[in-house]
Amino acid sequence: MRLILLGAPGAGKGTQAQFICEQFKIPQISTGDMLRTAIKDGTELGLKVKEIMNSGGLVSDDIIIDLVKERISQPDCENGFLFDGFPRTIPQADAMKEGGVKLDHVVEIAVPDEEIVSRLAGRRVHQASGRVYHVEHNPPKEPGKDDVTGETLIQREDDQESTVRNRLSVYHDQTAPLVDYYQQWAKQDPQNAPQYHRIEGVGSVTDITRQVKEALS
Repeated sequence: MRLILLGAPGAGKGTQAQFICEQFKIPQISTGDMLRTAIKDGTELGLKVKEIMNSGGLVSDDIIIDLVKERISQPDCENGFLFDGFPRTIPQADAMKEGGVKLDHVVEIAVPDEEIVSRLAGRRVHQASGRVYHVEHNPPKEPGKDDVTGETLIQREDDQESTVRNRLSVYHDQTAPLVDYYQQWAKQDPQNAPQYHRIEGVGSVTDITRQVKEALS
């Protein structure tokens, strides 16, 4: 099971990634993890990446693809893998295709922007314990106060509406075009393209997980 999970920040990809990885016994691979591991292991590519990053440069898509190939050749990827946050752009997707990295499925968790803004901007956190509330879906007993300690809840900077909308804007500019890219590829070349599945990410986690399971079965 070799797949990519697509979706905007706050769409619920993390929950589904955990389910898929447990269900199919595959690792979740992020670009950041790959870069850190390659540097730590001191591989030839890792040393090259370290040099680029130390000089303040950007790691090219070609090197990223070589890292991907190096990573997915490792024993824990024998049953497959789930890419988390990669590819982020069309050039990366092209580079992956040209590099011969095979995929079985692309799963999109589709959630309207306003639903995501409501989900994230409504979160409140008790900083000391990490307890999370939501002003609508899981409100504290007393507004703005932690149920256990009575201390004031905070809104994390990442959850502020302006920040959420900015992250969504970046997603739509850079990553959302991958939805059309993989949909079109699946239509034009179904023998070689990964199967594309659009999952509506609004509703209960159980229902969304069921849809994901059915799509991948």
